[in-house]
Amino acid sequence: MESNFVDYVKIQCRSGKGGRGSMHLRHVKYNPNGGPDGGDGGNGGSIILRGNHNYWTLLHLRYQRHIYAEHGGNGGRDKCHGTNGKDIYIDVPCGTVVYNAETGKYVCDVMEDKQEVVLLKGGRGGLGNFQFRTATNQAPRYAQPGEPMQEMTIIMELKLLADVGLVGLPNAGKSTLLSALSSARPKIANYPFTTLEPSLGIVGYRDNQSFVMADIPGIIEGAAEGKGLGLRFLRHIERNSLLLFMVPGDTDDIKKEYQLLLNELEQFNPEMLQKHRVLAVTKCDLLDDELIEMLKETLPDDLQVVFISAVTGQGLEELKDVLWKELNSESNKIAGVIAGDTLVHRDKDLSYLAAEVFEEDRDADEEIYGGGYDDEDDEEFDDIEDADDIEYIDIEDVEDLEDAEEQKEN
Repeated sequence: MESNFVDYVKIQCRSGKGGRGSMHLRHVKYNPNGGPDGGDGGNGGSIILRGNHNYWTLLHLRYQRHIYAEHGGNGGRDKCHGTNGKDIYIDVPCGTVVYNAETGKYVCDVMEDKQEVVLLKGGRGGLGNFQFRTATNQAPRYAQPGEPMQEMTIIMELKLLADVGLVGLPNAGKSTLLSALSSARPKIANYPFTTLEPSLGIVGYRDNQSFVMADIPGIIEGAAEGKGLGLRFLRHIERNSLLLFMVPGDTDDIKKEYQLLLNELEQFNPEMLQKHRVLAVTKCDLLDDELIEMLKETLPDDLQVVFISAVTGQGLEELKDVLWKELNSESNKIAGVIAGDTLVHRDKDLSYLAAEVFEEDRDADEEIYGGGYDDEDDEEFDDIEDADDIEYIDIEDVEDLEDAEEQKEN
């Protein structure tokens, strides 16, 4: 069954151009020298992003490849103003980040409900010749053209908003823990990469308090190079104020696996290592008390460690207490104030950007047209293994070559 969770779309946007002003001189009966009466052109429509808390995915934009705003109308006689182009509002879920698809540059971020961000401003309409009349130039025979439109291909990425993010290898028990602590029902099975999309769950706490927990697909060693599901879903825990690392208790070296996860996060975004961290050793129903005491001696001293079992409920209340304490700790609040409660977005690496765009376009084309890219269409590129194999000729070299051929013929 195809998932309805879409966190990545690519759209070509274009604002409207301004209408041109009118250059018209009034000539009517009994008033042959009526003077200039050309009206102004209308403004072009703008492309505006608007946060909407009713959306939790970008699915409604997946098949909308082009979004064009209306152009402004041209000015007319009798000082008639051209019609203004209609603005286009794009509703997006809170937490949507926009990048320029061609350069990878960060453009904007929509964080709050009903927040509006002007993505592309429409061109202003040109002034008619009526606006240029003066005492010494009573019949101007010129008017302004409208401002041109703006065009940009954008990439929208959704980064889920949550308090606690779960980080672990496949089959570490992340989905099982989320289902045990909240009403979320993610898919649980005894094989790797059961979770293929992020899941959110609201964890209830004492006195009717709660916090949001985010589960992402498991990451493996070498995910930064594209192994497994890569690091594509790690964007969903970039906004989390607390990271919960999960390592199974039957792992040969818990400390080594924890360090492996840290290294992958550092390659994805070094700023994520500044977040508060808690380590949960899962599947402790397979361990006895003596083995748990032995494991405690091998774990880092500067990290809070909780031994839990989502199946039997062991340590779950203690885990919620630790998470709540860390979320509301003074050091965590100070860190949030220093960061301004906002995420500093880095520009996207063009090498990864090209791969992501190709993957998303291919998946969308398969759903729209019933087929993907044909390998036969790319046979002409098979002989080119590297861009260095292509020879570029300068215009001056071409002119020199033509001159040499003419001299040879003469």
